[in-house]
Amino acid sequence: MTLIPATVLTGFLGAGKSTLLRRVLTEAHGRKIAVIENEFGEENIDSEIIVSGGAEQIIQLSNGCLCCGIRDDLRLTLADLAERRRAGEFSFDQVVIETTGLADPGPIAQTFFLEPAITADYRPDAVLTLVDAKHAMEQLDTRCEARRQVGFADRLFISKSDLVSDAELEALSSRLRRMNPRAPQSSVAFGDVALSEVFDIGGFNLTPDLEFAPPEPCCDDHGDGHAGHHHHDDDVKSFVFRSERPFHPVRFGQLMNAIVQSHGPALLRYKGVLHMAGLDRKVIFQGVHQLMSHDAGSPWLVDDRRESKLVFIGLDLPQAQLTRSLQQCLV
Repeated sequence: MTLIPATVLTGFLGAGKSTLLRRVLTEAHGRKIAVIENEFGEENIDSEIIVSGGAEQIIQLSNGCLCCGIRDDLRLTLADLAERRRAGEFSFDQVVIETTGLADPGPIAQTFFLEPAITADYRPDAVLTLVDAKHAMEQLDTRCEARRQVGFADRLFISKSDLVSDAELEALSSRLRRMNPRAPQSSVAFGDVALSEVFDIGGFNLTPDLEFAPPEPCCDDHGDGHAGHHHHDDDVKSFVFRSERPFHPVRFGQLMNAIVQSHGPALLRYKGVLHMAGLDRKVIFQGVHQLMSHDAGSPWLVDDRRESKLVFIGLDLPQAQLTRSLQQCLV
C-alpha cells in the first residue's frame, strides 16, 4: 500500500500559515488533501459543511479537502483518519498538519517515526516554515519556538518581504542560512507559492542529494575534515562537516550513538552522505532528536568525488568537540 505523505506547516504567530494553506487548497491541483489543525479560531480556513461534530471536528472544504481540529493526540487523529479512509468514509491523498504559532515541530515529526500504527499508513514529506520578514528578527531574538521552527525546516518561506528594506531582508536571509543551511528559502506574497515547493519535497527521504546554502562570508569552511564556523547569538546553530578521508564504519556508528545519547534532545535535524571505508556505496543517514535511520545509497561512480558531507542543526551544540570526534572516526 502506498503511504500517505504528510507535510508539517509551521511558523510563528502571524507569519501567514493559514494564508498560504488557503492558497494551496484553492489551487486546481487535483489533489485530495486532509488538513489537521491544532486549534480552531477566527483565522481558521473557511468551511462549508461540518461533516461530523463531537470531540473531533471534521470539516468539508469547498474543494473537497478535509479539515480536522485536533481535540486529542495527533497520533489518534492520524490513526482515525487512516481508518476512515480505509472504510471509504473519506478520500484523501495526503495530509497537511498546520501547527499553532507556538508549536515545536519536533514532537510532530517524531510521531511519524515512533508510532508503528502511523508508520504503517503515513510517511513524513517535509517541514515547511513560514517566517515573517517584518517581525522575524525580534521573534528569533526572543522566542525559542521561532528558532526551533527554523531549525526543523526543510523549506523556509519568507512572508511580508515587501514591508522591509532589501538590506533588512538580506540580513534575515543570512541569519536563516546560518541557522539552517539545508533549507532553501523563497519569498512568498500573500501565500502565493508554487505547489512544487510545498508537496513532494522528500525532506525525510534517504537520498544522496544533500546540498547546502552557500556559506556566509564570515564562515570558515575548509575542506578536508573541517566544519563551517558561524558566529551568532542564536541557540539554534548549524555546522557542516566534510571530509574526503573515509569514515571507519564501527567508530562512526559508536560516535553517533554517543552523540545521540548525550545531545539527542538538542539535535533538531541532522543528515549526511557518508564515504565509508570498505564500501563501494554511499551511506545515507538522517535523524530527528534521538531517532536515527540509515540506508545504502547509490554506488560511487568512477568520476565521483568521494566525500562525506554532514549537517547538524541543533541547540547550542558543542561544534568544536563534535568536529574533533568526527575527525577521530576517519580512517
